[in-house]
Amino acid sequence: MKELSLNILDVTENSVSAGAKNILVSLIEDEKGMLTLTIKDNGCGMTPEVVKSVIDPFYTTRTTRKVGLGVPLLKLAAEQTGGKINIESEVGAGTTVTATFDTKSIDFTPIGDMTSTLVTLIMGAPDIDFEYVHQKPGAEVALSTMQLREVLGDVSLGMPEVLEWIREYLTEQYKNFGGIN
Repeated sequence: MKELSLNILDVTENSVSAGAKNILVSLIEDEKGMLTLTIKDNGCGMTPEVVKSVIDPFYTTRTTRKVGLGVPLLKLAAEQTGGKINIESEVGAGTTVTATFDTKSIDFTPIGDMTSTLVTLIMGAPDIDFEYVHQKPGAEVALSTMQLREVLGDVSLGMPEVLEWIREYLTEQYKNFGGIN
């Protein structure tokens, strides 16, 4: 994929399909240029056998097609930079996908448009609580739909006005972050 944000969208949609009610998406960049991506959910989880299989592009639980490329492409993107991927899962408790990347590598895939990725995820699953954080030394972008629900009450996060506010809120934070998005 051309942007890491598209990998994140694909893998996070797996969390939605797994029945997760809470999903964390975290991007942490350190001062040495290492980026750690974590996608953690409280969905149905996977058996150890399925965890081993999800990195195979010819394994999928979908019935609409015979391949599943989300996790294999994320693994490839991480490994091309000298990073790696780790998947921890427990049936009934959820899954955590962690991938590391060397952002200084010539093969590092740009992070891309995380604002649009998050708006798309919230629009597609407005009842799920998403927590997002993107940190680098001296800067942070964060969003918690749980906090938004506390303020908005019964107003759906899927309403166009709310989604536009979320887009503007993230865009403003990214302006202070250093020009990404």
